[in-house]
Amino acid sequence: MRVKYRSNLPLYLPAHGRRSGLPPDLCYLFRYSPVSWDLPELPNIGGPLESKGSVAYSQQSMAERWGACHGWYGVNGATNMLQVALLSVTSPGDRVLMPRNAHRSILSGCILGQLNPVLFSIPFDQSTGLWGLPSPQQFNEILLTAGDIACVVLLHPTYQGFAGSLTQLIQLAHKRGIIVIVDEAHGTHFSIAPNELPKSALSAGADLVIGSLHKSAGSLGQSAVLWLQHKRVSPISIERSLLWLQTSSPSTLLLASVEASLDYLASRRGYDRLQKALMVGYQSRQDIISAGFPLVLNQDPLRLVLNTAALGISGIEADDFLMKEDLIAELPEPGCLTFCLSMVPNRKIGTKMVPILNKLQRQLSGSPLKPFPIPPIPQITELTLSPQEAWRSPYEIVNLEDAAERIAADIVCPYPPGIPILYPGEKIDRIRASWLQQQHSFWPKQISNQIAVVVT
Repeated sequence: MRVKYRSNLPLYLPAHGRRSGLPPDLCYLFRYSPVSWDLPELPNIGGPLESKGSVAYSQQSMAERWGACHGWYGVNGATNMLQVALLSVTSPGDRVLMPRNAHRSILSGCILGQLNPVLFSIPFDQSTGLWGLPSPQQFNEILLTAGDIACVVLLHPTYQGFAGSLTQLIQLAHKRGIIVIVDEAHGTHFSIAPNELPKSALSAGADLVIGSLHKSAGSLGQSAVLWLQHKRVSPISIERSLLWLQTSSPSTLLLASVEASLDYLASRRGYDRLQKALMVGYQSRQDIISAGFPLVLNQDPLRLVLNTAALGISGIEADDFLMKEDLIAELPEPGCLTFCLSMVPNRKIGTKMVPILNKLQRQLSGSPLKPFPIPPIPQITELTLSPQEAWRSPYEIVNLEDAAERIAADIVCPYPPGIPILYPGEKIDRIRASWLQQQHSFWPKQISNQIAVVVT
């Protein structure tokens, strides 16, 4: 496969920005052929589950440097590490509390581990169509309603850079003896700049934290890290899960990428680089707002979220238009368009974006879109069938208008961002079926007008 694609404004992931944001040590490796680094688990190198070798030493020393008790490098992405974390703290039949916007890999983990997801609803902004994060008061009510829970999965920050009151949420869970797993795929850099960015998941007291390093640390795709702190979880249980789920032939290049990105980001030079990137983010935000374009307020300067609904344009239409203008975003949604700045963003991103956005406004803008209907989802949802039972049951394909009162056999999960809006085993009431039809009208390429339902 040959890919020759360049863009003047590539505002999408990976965060290394097509090489400029790679850590220096990794750039040094790339002076040599990547094939020369395609090595097995030689004794002096080892691997993530070996007790000796360079990888073992790196994992332990990096955990200490980042404030964790233990750390493991991953080469199957944060997707795999989330599943490892989930299976390491649960047993078949356990109930797992998770937000409606948990990544789809958590559902796969529930199916693999024969777990029962308990879904809780989160705030929804009708003006943008974006999901938010629960307040401590809302989360406390959820915990009281949920009953006996083995662990809870939280998201920090969201894809769009929203960060809530994570410390308080974790404290509420810990008071009830519940283990907390935090999906911090988009927030690895939070640990490095605590004065400028929200508190990191490790600092907030989470038990297990997963970072996707190509999203928020300048590493290569598929590289991830799993941190463990406290004594609520045994490191042996983590390693058992890794043995089940992660490849027995990890890529040496990806392992080196994990170490290089974590080492550099935690260094003085890495901190200075991040500070410069944050300043570019702040300045770009000011440039765009000053030009009259609405941005959604978030907590991560490296995420610019354009409120296209306020311009009378869907995010999908805006993305199609801007891509032709060589301005490439990361995440189009019905009411917004999210741009991801790299770890070394162009200092003039804002001023370069404004004339292109002006062209977008001239050619496509109209009256602001109508408020998006609030998803008719209960505060707490338990599935009618277990996800593994629904996944394996006979199914048939029906139109959305015929889906009411049926049980979903498959996941309805637009990607990106990989957020399930309907789970296998979940009963589709009439209000939900109608809402899905409305969503299909906004997002026809992402949400089909047909759905798989269990044959009863």
